[in-house]
Amino acid sequence: MSKEEMIENYTKKYSEITTEHSSIESQLYDDFGVKRGLRDKNGKGVLAGLTKISDIRSNEEVDGKLVPCEGQLYYRGYNIYDLVSGFESHRRYGFEEITYLLLFGELPTQDQLKEFSQILLESSHLPRNFTRDVIMKAPSKDIMNSLTKSILTLASYDKQVDDLSLDNVLRQCLKLISTFPRLSVYGYHAYRHFDCDDSLYIHRPDPNLSMAENILRMLRPDMKFTDLEARVLDIALVLHMEHGGGNNSTFTTRVVSSAGSDTYSVIAAALSSLKGPKHGGANIKVVEMMADIKANVKDINDEDEVRNYLTRMLNKEVFDKRGLIYGMGHAVYSISDPRAQVFKGFVEKLALEKHRDNDFGLYSMVAKLAPEVIGEKRRIYKGVSANVDFYSGLVYSMLNIPVELYTPIFAMARIVGWSAHRLEELINVDKIIRPAYKSIMEEKEYKDVSER
Repeated sequence: MSKEEMIENYTKKYSEITTEHSSIESQLYDDFGVKRGLRDKNGKGVLAGLTKISDIRSNEEVDGKLVPCEGQLYYRGYNIYDLVSGFESHRRYGFEEITYLLLFGELPTQDQLKEFSQILLESSHLPRNFTRDVIMKAPSKDIMNSLTKSILTLASYDKQVDDLSLDNVLRQCLKLISTFPRLSVYGYHAYRHFDCDDSLYIHRPDPNLSMAENILRMLRPDMKFTDLEARVLDIALVLHMEHGGGNNSTFTTRVVSSAGSDTYSVIAAALSSLKGPKHGGANIKVVEMMADIKANVKDINDEDEVRNYLTRMLNKEVFDKRGLIYGMGHAVYSISDPRAQVFKGFVEKLALEKHRDNDFGLYSMVAKLAPEVIGEKRRIYKGVSANVDFYSGLVYSMLNIPVELYTPIFAMARIVGWSAHRLEELINVDKIIRPAYKSIMEEKEYKDVSER
């Protein structure tokens, strides 16, 4: 027996033993009033803190009762609809402007925005030979792991890595916000070159371009992109920037910040949370699901055929047989996800430019039919609607962004929210986050090893 086989047999045996001694009866969670996932049976989260950064609204009070309403998302008190309409109506790119808002709490003047954009540009430089010595070494198909490695390595170049003063933490956050695109895209190119025998492209960002434009410039071999492509990606970044303190990766940011850890360690922890398929990887599953529908439904324009396939999907008969329709529903929103509502119109414009209107038509049909099918087949405590992940996967595919970069692009946006929450945690709270767990173990009498 080889060493690998010996280890495999051992771990299989003892994982079964671990399961036997670690399993907890579901009823006990109810008996002790434990909210699994820190959410009650109706999906309402446990109140763990206060924030001024964003607000999510999914219900309103009518005659003394809370009833579901159209979802609303606010950044620093501003409705996301108004923010996107504000910069888009003047054909400005919004990433830099909304980053300023989330970090500092107010919208910038023209001069402040110009100065801030310059600071982001100056913060984007990587240490000498960092691309060669770190990013090119041990490349991986998992770009989130490559990104995390790069972030932790950047800490060794920072002489003030452990300084928790607000100005230093802000400096570090601006550094990471501005370098995330380079670290991610260069990591992808390294993987394609060394693991897939593809050509190697390392394009430097153009100081005259926006963040969204530079992402496409660095990613594409010819560095070319259309105005609409860059604007739709810019809007995607803005919509993914922040979503309250209760989402998994932002809560991770708060938890690790409360322990007094440095900025690089905090963001690495948040990245590890985001890469989970239950969090940042959801749009990949949507793309896979839609490809499966196109491959197995004879006429994707026939609502009855599509509805039947969605029903079979819920019945665990087709696709991954998990009984899920991906991109549908949200932990908070019920009637609508405002991010999806904002995004949909821009997605349609891009689909027309890319001659992908048939794909957009299928997405629109599934967005209409899936809530009906789920409502018929599932007992649900609130409404179900398409969420932002439902459309973002289609956008990334139309932008020819490789699947390996879907979650890193989410990270390029959400790093802004993480930074704002880290700063807010350091300013207001000086206690380590330490929730309680009820022990239900049985006490046992110790026996010497010879008697076991």
